[in-house]
Amino acid sequence: MTPKVSRFLRDAAPATPCLVVDVDRVAENYGRLKAAMPLARIYYAVKANPAAPILSRLVDLQSQFDAASLEEVRMCLAAGARPEAISFGNTVKKESAIQAAYEAGVRMFAFDSEPELRKLARSAPGAKVYCRILVENVGAEWPLSRKFGCEAEMAKELMVLARDLGLDPYGISFHVGSQQTRTAAYEAAIAKVAMIFTDLKEAGINLRMANLGGGYPVRYRSEVPEIDDFGAAIMGAMVEHFGNALPEILVEPGRFIVGDAGVLSSEVVLVSSKGKDDPVRWVYLDIGRFGGLAETEGEAIKYRFRTPHDGLAEGPVTIAGPTCDSTDTLYEKSNYRLPLALQSGDRVELLSTGAYVTTYASQGFNGFAPLAEHYI
Repeated sequence: MTPKVSRFLRDAAPATPCLVVDVDRVAENYGRLKAAMPLARIYYAVKANPAAPILSRLVDLQSQFDAASLEEVRMCLAAGARPEAISFGNTVKKESAIQAAYEAGVRMFAFDSEPELRKLARSAPGAKVYCRILVENVGAEWPLSRKFGCEAEMAKELMVLARDLGLDPYGISFHVGSQQTRTAAYEAAIAKVAMIFTDLKEAGINLRMANLGGGYPVRYRSEVPEIDDFGAAIMGAMVEHFGNALPEILVEPGRFIVGDAGVLSSEVVLVSSKGKDDPVRWVYLDIGRFGGLAETEGEAIKYRFRTPHDGLAEGPVTIAGPTCDSTDTLYEKSNYRLPLALQSGDRVELLSTGAYVTTYASQGFNGFAPLAEHYI
């Protein structure tokens, strides 16, 4: 929690649940990433948090943007981003969205299949296109499925087809999974990309860009490698596999840029037990999985908590949300412990919640209002 957020929570005492984001911290994280990977162009993953104050600050910093939908493209443009600074990074797009983005000036698009490539050829003629490949997600706390990406051999065939369809076969992308805790994941993926570059050069296709995706982690309950560690590993792998002929390097951070800039303030609704001799208390908060904490699915992302009673005696807890849905249980198996003095009406903070919380929040499940947002 930054001092700025702490002061706001103390002085304004906003109604809960709410998210408070320090936009200066967003700018600081952008600078840290830029320093760790100075040769890379940063395309902020808008889906992590598309709030206008964040986009505007990043525009001022000359960031570029990875948009997952036409709506995100329009958010970036409204914040002052140049269309040529936007990549339409979703590999599954309506053709009408492709056409609208192209007409707005966007010229870079992702794909991972022949049908998507043919849509791009029809509705974004001459655009730069990059193919997303499948890579391992070992080490990611929020791994990605096989929903996006294709096998390397297919990617090579598709890039040749892209040229034949009049598109610009620009590069290859991958994503090693969100909240990736192992630098080796990037090193292995870069080796695969380099092989594709070599094979396509022999086929007369001169790729110029490697998109290393996102996944750069923030600290929740456990320590993670510093961004400098990822930068050193990534640039070492790029030099090892590409030598002096480095391609353009793109990265698509989301969580790293905004995650630790945000704090979620919540109220304890109830502290109870299921049996007279049961040592595990149930702590119900006024926010849960449907209020924006979707990444607690499978207890994958483990947020840190701050309470008014920190430092006092603790006991084991199960932490749940307020809705009448049994799946709205956040942590039951992750050995959370909270102060025994915790009671209904206490305010607690969930730290490093600036990413993927507002965008996952429902618009009224069980009648609960959407999460309030404060950008300071």
